Amino acid sequence: MIVWGASLVALFTWWFATGLILLVIRAADRTGGNAYNRAVFLSVPVLALGVAGVILSISNTGMTGLYQGFFGALAIWGWIELSFLSGVITGPERAVASRNAPRTDRFWKAWDALAYHEIMLLVGMAFIVIVTTGSDNTIAMWTYAILFFARISAKLNLFFGVPRINFEFLPLPLQHLKTHMTKGPITAFFPLSVTVLSFATACFAQLLITADTQVEATGFALLTSLCALALLEHWFMVIPLPDAKLWRWMLPAQKRITAKEETHGL
Repeated sequence: MIVWGASLVALFTWWFATGLILLVIRAADRTGGNAYNRAVFLSVPVLALGVAGVILSISNTGMTGLYQGFFGALAIWGWIELSFLSGVITGPERAVASRNAPRTDRFWKAWDALAYHEIMLLVGMAFIVIVTTGSDNTIAMWTYAILFFARISAKLNLFFGVPRINFEFLPLPLQHLKTHMTKGPITAFFPLSVTVLSFATACFAQLLITADTQVEATGFALLTSLCALALLEHWFMVIPLPDAKLWRWMLPAQKRITAKEETHGL
């Protein structure tokens, strides 16, 4: 029962946190002006709580410490994602990309469009690794690591090519990123990605099955579920499932994008 509860916690947190971030960004899209900067600034306490949760978790190997580390890592990750989706921390490149440019040039243009965000993700990873090194409670590190590597994999697949991309959830400040994504047949990188994620999910599931204590079982249940959700998100880029409906119903209508904005980016 505890294991199933942990899996439901991971599933609900994934759904709710994603929807909440999209809701904040959609509201900023409709308000305009400094709404994006305000959203990031007013959410700094979430980042602070995440940092505190990770720090507190390293000395607590019980169930409380487990959830402190898990939610702490998610809070840090969530704030960095909010700062990216708001267009506040992205990269120096804001122009649209040329489809006719060589792939290598397009790759570096895409990197320039995301550079500051990627550096922030690395800083978050470095902080959690340093804090949790030597601790018996490393769930914060594994939680962040799953999110980090799955997100890098997803971004590379979006660049190389996937059949399905939910452009409707792309905020106004990031409309130029459409030109860095490729909607088309998958490449060899996609099966490699899902194979690695499937293997990681199976490894965590095996550790869950062989766990000696309820705390260990709960921790591996959280990590298994999170890894499985990352795998599911990859399949959403290929299989024609109405995944956008998971959040669309809770979001206000998006501000319409003018032809000028679509052409020149924001």
